[in-house]
Amino acid sequence: MLNKRTSDFPVLAYLFLAIAILILSFAPILIRLSESDLGPYGTIFNRFWIATLALCLFRAAKAFYQERDNSLLDAQPTTFSAQDKLNLILGAVLNSACLVIWAWSLMKTSVANSNLLHNTTPIFTTLGGWLLLRQSFNRRFLIGMLVSLGGACLLGFQDFEMSQETLIGDGAALLSAVFYAGTFLVIERLRNKFDTVTILMWNCGLGSLLLFPLTLLFEERLFPVSWEGWLSVASLGVICTLLGSGALFYSLKQLSSGFVSVMMLLEPMIAAFLAWILFSEKLGYLNGITLTVVLAGIYLAKSASLGGLVLSESELTSQIQNEVLE
Repeated sequence: MLNKRTSDFPVLAYLFLAIAILILSFAPILIRLSESDLGPYGTIFNRFWIATLALCLFRAAKAFYQERDNSLLDAQPTTFSAQDKLNLILGAVLNSACLVIWAWSLMKTSVANSNLLHNTTPIFTTLGGWLLLRQSFNRRFLIGMLVSLGGACLLGFQDFEMSQETLIGDGAALLSAVFYAGTFLVIERLRNKFDTVTILMWNCGLGSLLLFPLTLLFEERLFPVSWEGWLSVASLGVICTLLGSGALFYSLKQLSSGFVSVMMLLEPMIAAFLAWILFSEKLGYLNGITLTVVLAGIYLAKSASLGGLVLSESELTSQIQNEVLE
């Protein structure tokens, strides 16, 4: 799938996507650190409420600044239709399920395997985009996607262990990729009308409300008990959610969910290098081969999108509004 606008090169969208990939590469490390104090529900609950608080402070500061300069006031407030609210709720539910399942998988399998399988979203975004959004994909994009996925799978072969617990964790990480893909597709649609801050507010606010009773029900504690735990969840909320997810959601305004999900395959590679830098984890020759293969696949997908070779009915926003997720 190509960029939503083929008449120009969306430099800012690509820049924000690169920022998102870099920031979100820290997420599995921070989740693993936070789970020394909390379980998966508590980790994501604290991530969401901290992000919601930060967003509220940002909104308050913005409103105060606008009051001092009437020229910056919005012309019209954003209106929410019933369908808009349903889609915002659906996006929050999918995102919450994705992150909780992924956090749980990190307790059962290695960071490399979990992060790898969590980022197999191109399979599901491509399928979902074809079934739901009527997106079409040319041969070069599909080949690039398959090459990238095949290269990323090489990363997991080094640490793959045929144990029951590891296989369960790998399965959970793969399931989280399904919800991750669903989140991409819903956010791609929402970005046609709403700004990034609005979508994040709904995602994090509703996610907090959803996970609060689940955390009380299934876990021993609601909040971290150590400064390391607080630092981890605060970083997840402010850095990964606001900056990382915010940049990712912004890029979906001009880039398709299928293309973004292929680019996100760089995340497990960057995470592996971060682990090498931070924890002195060994990187072998297979890591170099994997990086080369993944980049080759991304180049194919990117060249297909930039060449304007793939167009679809998802260009017609008004038609999507009537046909998708209704």
